[in-house]
Amino acid sequence: MSGDRLLQFDWPLPRGVRAAFTTRNGGTSPAPWDSFNLAGHVGDAAEVVAANRAQLVSQLALPAEPAWLNQVHGSEVVDLDSRQLSGGPVTGDASIAGSPARVCVILVADCLPVLFATRDGRRIGAAHAGWRGLVGGVLEATVKALAVDPSTLTAWLGPAISREHFEVGADVRYAFLGSDPGAESLFAPNSRGRWQADLVGLARRHLERLGVGLVAGGHWCTYADRTHFYSYRRDGGGGRMAALIWKE
Repeated sequence: MSGDRLLQFDWPLPRGVRAAFTTRNGGTSPAPWDSFNLAGHVGDAAEVVAANRAQLVSQLALPAEPAWLNQVHGSEVVDLDSRQLSGGPVTGDASIAGSPARVCVILVADCLPVLFATRDGRRIGAAHAGWRGLVGGVLEATVKALAVDPSTLTAWLGPAISREHFEVGADVRYAFLGSDPGAESLFAPNSRGRWQADLVGLARRHLERLGVGLVAGGHWCTYADRTHFYSYRRDGGGGRMAALIWKE
């Protein structure tokens, strides 16, 4: 961690592309959002969220305000090069860009953030990949919208809830196996007659099937690390962290 405010991760980015993932630390939000909550829809005071977002822009020396989305666990991809975002958040669960001064951002607190960049740095993207988004094809939609050979893409998987803590019902398992029977190994039965789902493993499988050239990250559990991460399933609420990628 960098002063416990930013996650340190090893992802070989091309020149001119930067990425970051915030922790829950270093902001001004009171409990239960303490302290670096970046979401405006979780009950935290609007002025506090605005202050945290302003701090983020300054801390990372961002070239523009991040393109905050109204995330709905779907598969809609927002092209930041062609959309006017000044009128408020646009509904979507992924964003892409090719122009400089466009900041793709995803908010999470157990769902998996996936960042994308082409090896030449020409295209970038970010996707919100909870189980509904994965089933709904958000990664496939993002890769399609980037409009490049998938083998030229690199992807980074951020902190998310791990299989040890992600219990789901049979309906979730069937939703994945209905289109990909080979995903069966990513669900482990538990003593309650339900299933422990490997969200990161499922995302890796989707990316591999898409032909994405390099996939990094995926080593952190939001549920297990209370010090650094919010977890909706653990806490029943709280704040949100941000995964960001941009071109300088």
